Amino acid sequence: MIRSLRVGIVMALVVLGASATPVAQPGPKRGFVQPRADAHAALELRFDAALEADLLRDWMQHLSSRPHHVGSPFGKEVADFVAARFTEWGYDTAIEEFQVLFPTPRLRRLELVAPTQFTASLAEPPLEEDATSGQQDEQLPSYNAYSIDGNVSGQLVYVNYGVPADYDALERLGIDVRGKIVIARYGGSWRGIKPKVAAEQGAIGCLIYSDPRDDGYGRGDVYPTGPYRMGRGVQRGSVADMPLFPGDPLTPNVGATADAERLDRADAPTLTTIPVLPLSYADARPLLEALGGPLAPLAWRGGLPITYHIGPGPAVVELELAFNWDLAPAYDVIATLEGSERPDQLVIRGNHHDAWVNGARDPISGLVALMAEARAIGELARSGWRPKRTLVFAAWDAEEPGLLGSTEWAELHADRLRAQAVAYINTDGNSRGFLGMSGSHTLERFINEIARDVIDPQTDVSVSERLAARRQVAGNPRFQTNGDHPIGALGSGSDYTPFLQHLGIASLNLGYSGESGGGSYHSIFDSFDHYIRFGDPTFEYGITLAQTTGRVLLRLTDADVLPFEFESFSETVTRYVDEIVTMTDEMREETERTTRLIDDGRYVLAADPTTTYVPPTTQDPVPHLNFAPLRNALTRLEASARAYGDALSPDAVAKLSVADQRALDQILIRTERVLTREEGLPGRPWFTHQIYAPGFYTGYGVKTIPGVREAIEQRDWPLATTQIALAADTLALFAAEVDRATGILTGSR
Repeated sequence: MIRSLRVGIVMALVVLGASATPVAQPGPKRGFVQPRADAHAALELRFDAALEADLLRDWMQHLSSRPHHVGSPFGKEVADFVAARFTEWGYDTAIEEFQVLFPTPRLRRLELVAPTQFTASLAEPPLEEDATSGQQDEQLPSYNAYSIDGNVSGQLVYVNYGVPADYDALERLGIDVRGKIVIARYGGSWRGIKPKVAAEQGAIGCLIYSDPRDDGYGRGDVYPTGPYRMGRGVQRGSVADMPLFPGDPLTPNVGATADAERLDRADAPTLTTIPVLPLSYADARPLLEALGGPLAPLAWRGGLPITYHIGPGPAVVELELAFNWDLAPAYDVIATLEGSERPDQLVIRGNHHDAWVNGARDPISGLVALMAEARAIGELARSGWRPKRTLVFAAWDAEEPGLLGSTEWAELHADRLRAQAVAYINTDGNSRGFLGMSGSHTLERFINEIARDVIDPQTDVSVSERLAARRQVAGNPRFQTNGDHPIGALGSGSDYTPFLQHLGIASLNLGYSGESGGGSYHSIFDSFDHYIRFGDPTFEYGITLAQTTGRVLLRLTDADVLPFEFESFSETVTRYVDEIVTMTDEMREETERTTRLIDDGRYVLAADPTTTYVPPTTQDPVPHLNFAPLRNALTRLEASARAYGDALSPDAVAKLSVADQRALDQILIRTERVLTREEGLPGRPWFTHQIYAPGFYTGYGVKTIPGVREAIEQRDWPLATTQIALAADTLALFAAEVDRATGILTGSR
């Protein structure tokens, strides 16, 4: 499959007429005037020359040499090592400490007690081929953080991915999970959604396993022969209800300093209400084999060599969990290079340093790229260059349990960040392959320009051209009207969340992937040995990531005016509204069709013919919602965005006084802020952004224009009407800010 993809991409590059030259032709530098644009291009070449792949390799080998979860001895050593390097490179460096709730397991027991007996091993085996896999004394065992303590026994029910649609299917099967323990496979949503939905359905416990169809030999050879998850490999991870709020469960909205006021643990809303445990597919197989009941629908059947049944029973399992509910120190490393002209404007670059175990790929592969950027920029600063704006590098702790380090820092410094932060640039893991770009669409044009200026080390064309070839092969050729790659919208799952979705700071999340197999994720095999075999053996993509994000930082910190753009945002939000309108129409048509079939006694659900289905009940009709306020707001936004684009040029920027440039910057910074509302989203006020948010039932997955979209999905029509009006007001405020920016450029304010 990978070979076929590569062949297709090569052919697509030929079709696209890609140049074979290994040097990109630098394109326009948005926000710069001449001759500073040419000088900046030379600066970026000097930056590139300071990047060394051998350093990335050495740093990774050291930083992943021992387990370094939150509160571990080596976790503190990692923070100290990174801080020492920042200081060595000329940054004003500090370690900020927070005290966060971080439970660790003291008892884990899972047994099948009927119709046969089996005790799950709940352990990953050390391998001779993996030098650090045998560090059992320092490794966290496999568990799900923020599961509650519990000792439960009940019949087992297989619930596929355990998302709401799966329970709808179970209801049609006449299967009730109340009082039972469910087993779900990883995938389909973020892991924390599975126990959340299970508890809402009345289950008393939740098991989550890695099915080999999704994450194992169904993908390719398993470790150590290949990169994919081996039979006893387990995915650790948090199951806190992060769609409510991320960060320390006991200190919502305030930094978790030592003297912070804390909730009682019993009142912490993001903790699960049922016990949860992750499993390998070796431990899951005997449980699934013991199930009876209906055959699982075809789409529910995984890769194990068994017949998949749903239950309930005759399998009965006992699950017992107990945790140490301790506060642990989280160490955020913050390194600052003060700006020369606009020190009160902050460009923030972050990647976390904690891991579930050794964490070579997640997060060290991203962290070493960040360190390379910091070192190279430090060398530029020692040579006499200084950025206009202040640059802040952050190595976050406690990301893995739920974005704790970044969230607590952002909450503690919220007032300053709201006033001064220009943008937040995030990475996490990195490997070989294709540039992934997600974030604020006000930065879409900007990051596309950078993608055209960075060379892919395998193909010697720009990473933009290579990405275009891949998308053509994959049948996804849609580009923005201006020819840019559309960047993804951000849900959650990494450290951009508190900056973008809580504080309204424009953000980007970047990384390379697609040509290295998974399987090590959150296991003891996320190791240096795995990474140098299957990740990025020569660290050439670590260098490419540093070149990409380094250009982002250099241009954001040094531009004459900030490189924000609004036509891409307008086009993208229009598409989001079109999607919502289409979704509403389809819901109406489906409701009407199902009602007619039920009324006529002709309802048939296509599924396994051996299964008897219970038809759904008739739902309330979908009303014709008034989207006119949103459509009107989009019309104004489109006009405002176009006017700004027409007014913005290097000549127009050159004519501005320094004071006007600063004033324009402040308006541009504010554009993302006005996309937030102080009251937040319905039912979860921590999330204030009205355009991007993690879905209440998707977790990491994004919901765009979430207040409107989720109200419609939940069939709350009065709330949908209210949210349409609020979204329209938000877009009108955004357009007004864009108009103010245009006024400065044209002198008509």
